Amino acid sequence: MAEQPSLLIVGHGSRSAAGVAEYWDLARAVAGEAPDLDVGCGFIELASPDLDTAVDRLVDRGAASVVAVPLVLLGAGHMKDDGPAALHRGRHRHPAVRFAYGRQLGLHPLVLAVAEDRVRDAIGDADPSETAVVVVSRGSSDPDANADLYKVARLLWDSRGLAMVEPAFVSLAQPSVPAAIERCRLLGATSIVVVPYFLFTGVLVDRIADQVAAWASAHPEVGARCGPHLGADPRIAQLVLERYREALAGDAHMNCDLCVYRHPLPGYEHKHQHREEVIHIGDYRHP
Repeated sequence: MAEQPSLLIVGHGSRSAAGVAEYWDLARAVAGEAPDLDVGCGFIELASPDLDTAVDRLVDRGAASVVAVPLVLLGAGHMKDDGPAALHRGRHRHPAVRFAYGRQLGLHPLVLAVAEDRVRDAIGDADPSETAVVVVSRGSSDPDANADLYKVARLLWDSRGLAMVEPAFVSLAQPSVPAAIERCRLLGATSIVVVPYFLFTGVLVDRIADQVAAWASAHPEVGARCGPHLGADPRIAQLVLERYREALAGDAHMNCDLCVYRHPLPGYEHKHQHREEVIHIGDYRHP
């Protein structure tokens, strides 16, 4: 029986040592869930090892097949471009090795369960039905990824007993964190919690906390505070392995129905690249 393919956990990377440490915490959790699986780790940028080094290390250990799973909550450029590009380079360096690319973590019940727990942590002893929630993502130049955060907000609000859940972005997209908090205030909220929809801490998570503190200082009549990000939760580790198994079964498909690289969406026509050919990277295809 052939050995099972190795798993490559694709991290974004961060200038924050604490954020990188949380990535390694999650990688250890994944390895603990699957002790017989060869797990490799690498980053797109800002941390070591880079993805090329991570791929080469797996091959040096004897990997004949590699499945990469991106640690991405909302798929955008890094997932759609940088991850596949690293596998493409790996395929050229190691033509005998098979490469496959799993889906981003995405809109999944396990992620939503972790996010809801963070919301509950932030609310504490307050009444959830009287507390507004702002869920904050990184923000992207990809409208498909930004739109997914609105779906996250809706799913977190629906049937969970929360007064309201509003989306916001800390960079590259609107509404901003202060604008979303202000919207909650105008809608009548007197208690607001802000939850970073981030796997790991870092510069942007710190920026969210600073923005919340600044808004709260200017509006003492409203209780506004920042809650925890998702973190290296065991449920996220389970989802990484689910995405790995999904890719092995040949059932992993990129979420490209509204991708700016496939369709010239209004205002984003400059990102559209019409090509007749299809790029093949292992089991990954992108027009």
